[in-house]
Amino acid sequence: MDFLRPAGLRAALEMKAANPGAMPIAGGTDVMVELNFDHSRPEALLDLTLVAELTEWSASDSVVTFGAGLPYTRVINELGTMLPGLAMASRTVGSPQIRNRGTVGGNLGAASPAGDTHPVLLACDAEVEVASVRGTRTIPIASFYVGVKRNALAPDELITAIRVPRATGPQQFSKVGTRNAMVIAVCSFGLALHPASRRVGAAIGSAAPTPRHATEAEEFVSGALDWDARGPLDPSVQQQFGTLVAAAASPIDDVRGTAAYRQHALAVLARRTLGWAWQEYRQ
Repeated sequence: MDFLRPAGLRAALEMKAANPGAMPIAGGTDVMVELNFDHSRPEALLDLTLVAELTEWSASDSVVTFGAGLPYTRVINELGTMLPGLAMASRTVGSPQIRNRGTVGGNLGAASPAGDTHPVLLACDAEVEVASVRGTRTIPIASFYVGVKRNALAPDELITAIRVPRATGPQQFSKVGTRNAMVIAVCSFGLALHPASRRVGAAIGSAAPTPRHATEAEEFVSGALDWDARGPLDPSVQQQFGTLVAAAASPIDDVRGTAAYRQHALAVLARRTLGWAWQEYRQ
């Protein structure tokens, strides 16, 4: 297995173009597990840890753009006030050591249905910037996941940045696991209130072949909330929202939980996160 180590983004793109089968590695928290268990044996590893451009971030009044190599710890510490939902999700990833190494870009590249950042990125309408020697393009997050652990990248492309609208309302993330920490999600849920457009973003993880929007739940609750008067949350709205979120899932039975349990848990997570977010919005 070859080991490629570019010193800059241009060199990384050239190496990827010349070696389409090369596996990008930054934190290595997903890739090394696959290698150690012999689940994957790429022809080459493309080490991106020296590519400084991938660890930078910038913010405008409306959008935060951060490099694919920005570790979770920096997302939490540096972007948490602008992207609270993503910071919440990042805090649930692994241990402190894993958060120091792992990256949102790596989470996206792995495209696991159980990836912790996916539901929040969907709820917040993020975009993924990808590049190759042919140029740069932007992929809406909902179009990025194309199958189980498959994404929309071309063989010569790398994820370079993630663009996330700055939070204009409360955001939440919650997941269920077999213990409180360092656990793969049995199911997860991300929610974002968008007051300016009177809209709620809601997305599920680890309960379908890909992370996905709970579209009917989004449409229902967006029209049912009292955005202007900020009145109390109607329990019937909360209940129906949970029911529609559960209906959006298409889970399987596996070693972490049954399909029925995942749907039940998603309904609970949806009701709770909506309650927390709406209470924050009212205040």
